[in-house]
Amino acid sequence: MNKTVLLLAAGASALAISSASAADLIIDTPVEAGVVQASGNWDGAFIGVFGGYGWAELGSDIAPPGAQFPEPAGWLLGVAAGVNFTLDNGIVLGVVGDIAWADLTETLTQPGFGSLTSTVDWQGSLRGRIGFDGGAFLPYLTAGLAVAHNSVEAVPVLGPSFGDDATHVGWTVGAGVEFAATEDLSVDLAYRYSDYGDADYTLGLAPPSPLNITAHQVTVGLNWGF
Repeated sequence: MNKTVLLLAAGASALAISSASAADLIIDTPVEAGVVQASGNWDGAFIGVFGGYGWAELGSDIAPPGAQFPEPAGWLLGVAAGVNFTLDNGIVLGVVGDIAWADLTETLTQPGFGSLTSTVDWQGSLRGRIGFDGGAFLPYLTAGLAVAHNSVEAVPVLGPSFGDDATHVGWTVGAGVEFAATEDLSVDLAYRYSDYGDADYTLGLAPPSPLNITAHQVTVGLNWGF
């Protein structure tokens, strides 16, 4: 019995010494905090193409209350070019210009008076952008100068038709987000509101009249960075 007790005690001591030796071999090595690189590398110049849908309102500040005007709507297709600069805090600043062919049109017919057609056939902008580098995506706000070309045609109930066209200059604001598809290509989803301001139109024998245009547009584009 005493021998059994001595053997068990010796075994327990050997186990304790073995565990202590193993513990001495474990070296706690501190793990350095790593920095996750989330940059999408949005720096540099880019060119792109885009398409989308727009809808607008033609109006006049001197028209009598209740006067109706066309609300042209339709598709647009354009090209863009710009450049981005990324700051140390992840803010991305940029400048972008674009021009688009457009087919925003509507004919408003009023019984007893005839019809009035408005057609926006091209538009463009020069804008600043500010966004945040989210790695694979870049949300941004944008604002700047906007131009649009519009033509108006009036067809009275009696007599010949007449019309005029003008280029409007105003401003635009919007927001969007770019998604990196590959290292060089990104998909750009954007919305913009534009106020193209007043321009004078001469319709028939009447003196020039100021008409204004406001518009909304939703676009999707493909940009190539280099």
